[in-house]
Amino acid sequence: MATYEVEHNIPTPAANSSTTRPRRPDLSTFFSTLELVDTSNTENQHAVPIPGDISAAFRTLADAFERMRQDGAGGEQQAGQENSGLLENLVETLMREAEVPPREVNGVGDEFLAELERIPKKSLKRSDVCPICNNPFLDDEYPLVVRLPCHKSHIFDLECITPWLKLHPTCPLDRKDLVKKKEPPPSPPKDEEEEDYDDMYA
Repeated sequence: MATYEVEHNIPTPAANSSTTRPRRPDLSTFFSTLELVDTSNTENQHAVPIPGDISAAFRTLADAFERMRQDGAGGEQQAGQENSGLLENLVETLMREAEVPPREVNGVGDEFLAELERIPKKSLKRSDVCPICNNPFLDDEYPLVVRLPCHKSHIFDLECITPWLKLHPTCPLDRKDLVKKKEPPPSPPKDEEEEDYDDMYA
């Protein structure tokens, strides 16, 4: 994902970019792999991704999360330990799924991500950190923080939660399903008169 500065054509001083550590690993490889396995935007409704590509998507995200875990980025000691445990759990899950990839990727769509509740910068506290990257939200000049619908305290950097949600429709903290399955509407009751009418001309 491009940074805010890149998207809005804001020049950044070269001196600052060399001294600051990136907030999270580059996920461009993950997103290009995801394009190969995301069949939601294809015209062919019977398109099925290649299992090797699905496996590669899970592995590249697992590698990025593992780099985050090893870097121990930002945050306080206790938050770092919680972050490490969460990331370790996410990496294990992703690697397990990479070994035996699902037939299709069941993540959320772009519409779901666009509808997530955004948290305004003024309501964030200095101590609030992203559970995935473990960086304080307010360290980012333009934080884009979202709340998942499962719990009011489950807030994440949008850049961190998007890759997980693209592969899994669940919250990484409590694994609750975030996408309600739509049940088909009940079939309308048949009218007896209509049945008789059809029988007459059958």
